Amino acid sequence: MKRKLADIERQKADSGITEQHVGITEYIYKGGDRIAGLLKQRYTDFLVNEIGLDGKVIHLEDLGFPEEEVEKDTDPEKSERGVLNIPEDRKSDLIAILGESDVEKLLQIPVSGEKLVTEKVFENKEDRTKLHKLVRELFKNRLESLTMATNQFEISLSSRSSRRRTVINHNLGDRKRYLHAVLYKENKETMEVAGLLAKFLNIPVKNVKYAGTKDRRGVTVQKISLERISVERINNLNRALRGFQIGGFSYADEPLRLGDLRGNEFIITIKDVTLNGQTLDIPTLEEKLAPIFKSIDKYGFINYFGMQRFGTFSVSTHEVGKCLLQSEWKKAGELILSEQEVVLPDSVEARRIWKETRDASQALKKMPRRCSAEFSILSRLEHDQKDEDGEYSENSYFKAIMGIPRNLRIMYGHAYQSYVWNMVASARMRLFGMEVVAGDLVIDDSQTVEQDDDFEEDVKKETFVRAKPVTQEDVDNNAYSIHDIVLPTPGFDVLYPENETLRQTYVDVMAKDGLDPFKMSRRVREFSLAGSYRHVFGRVDGLKYYFCKYDANTDSLVRTDLELLRLRQQGREEPRLISRPEGSKVALVVQMQLGVSAYATMALREILDGQQ
Repeated sequence: MKRKLADIERQKADSGITEQHVGITEYIYKGGDRIAGLLKQRYTDFLVNEIGLDGKVIHLEDLGFPEEEVEKDTDPEKSERGVLNIPEDRKSDLIAILGESDVEKLLQIPVSGEKLVTEKVFENKEDRTKLHKLVRELFKNRLESLTMATNQFEISLSSRSSRRRTVINHNLGDRKRYLHAVLYKENKETMEVAGLLAKFLNIPVKNVKYAGTKDRRGVTVQKISLERISVERINNLNRALRGFQIGGFSYADEPLRLGDLRGNEFIITIKDVTLNGQTLDIPTLEEKLAPIFKSIDKYGFINYFGMQRFGTFSVSTHEVGKCLLQSEWKKAGELILSEQEVVLPDSVEARRIWKETRDASQALKKMPRRCSAEFSILSRLEHDQKDEDGEYSENSYFKAIMGIPRNLRIMYGHAYQSYVWNMVASARMRLFGMEVVAGDLVIDDSQTVEQDDDFEEDVKKETFVRAKPVTQEDVDNNAYSIHDIVLPTPGFDVLYPENETLRQTYVDVMAKDGLDPFKMSRRVREFSLAGSYRHVFGRVDGLKYYFCKYDANTDSLVRTDLELLRLRQQGREEPRLISRPEGSKVALVVQMQLGVSAYATMALREILDGQQ
């Protein structure tokens, strides 16, 4: 049985990548009594709702507009009534294509007047053409067939035999260039859903925009925008979608842009909660954890780049990034292709073949396309010549790496920057704790410049901020709070802290990797990193938490937006939290709002005892 992505994530600690390896070592709350528990046991245990620029949390309130049939303006000749009859041998031809269930529905169309949307999807154009012809021939143009955006067929009474048409009553006003919508998705990445929508609607994927990317492992709600799509075209698409739904339509003059959000609201369920190995009663847990929650509410958390930043497999993305910044192309390529303890199971055979034979063609045959970086490297090495020693040259590996999709190539370098930032943030916490000191950096609001578009984060790209040092006079006048302090990721266009110890931390961390924070320019532009600023401490807003009982770790303890919507459609108003008065286990449900690019798992570190 294939291992699921969640199983891979749970094995990460055993693969050699730990929080300590990527600089995540410190806490704000210095007391004990942190709990142990299961995080992301089910994807419904991790709910994320985007917060718009207006400060409102985005929810799935509807699944589009209701459709209704109205009389046509014209009065076409009336069709014959009754079930359509065709010879049994021709009926068998239809069943072979559509299936028995859909054929029975098709024959009832003159009686029911309903449209048939086929269960089957017809990806092949020849199959679609064959079905169109068969429908016209057998039913003598009394039925008409239409290929939907999903490559399913919609079959109905032809316009000549039907006196009714379907219309959508909406209040969106005149059509504009962009259609905004609310996207609800389960256990899917934002970019994956964008690709599926583009395929269904037969539009370029670049026409699907969003404000921020959301993790796969969870249930998330966010805004998207679609270019040159009418609400009529997309309104009934939900019946064909699996794992995601859309609604909340509105027309707009502008698309969404990356960073058009204020943050995210999280509702996270931590299951099988124990303290020092024991399952305690809820009143005791509340008493023990109250000081931690008080600290989080007041001070927040250390704004580390989370473990997601460093990849899922045994080889961390920052290790690959280090090689790229050193221009060690072969070493980087070999790390990406290497055999690892924790990788996608269907890539194991390809990695073994590569290690044993160095045959790019044979390894490529076994490498799944979803392993994008590995597939790209092998597909380019396959067409290159080996040197006399039977190995590919550095230049071959360079060309292969430059064939990796651009956003993925860039991610490696940013992961290394994130690693260095984490190390320095931990050093600052050990040196100065929650005190603002002279030499710290804060954002200089008086200066902004255009930002390079390489940085793939939940942040706006239009401007790049500058920083300035805190003076002793600033400290004496309490001019800044601890939440104003920033640290730079290493780059050629940033200011480093003036405190010599902290400044030296950058030098020492990177020297171990043969790199220099003051020499970050490279001949290859994509690995020439400008750097950026990140707040050292993250704020937590709207903090709430609940303890509840349950029996099985597969139990759902929080209702999703889609579940709440369907309950409302049934006339039932239910709370988000599912009440279970009895149970042998205890879960903790945490609700909080975080700013852009903050990791919820890093906020939860203040509560959890190393369970990421």
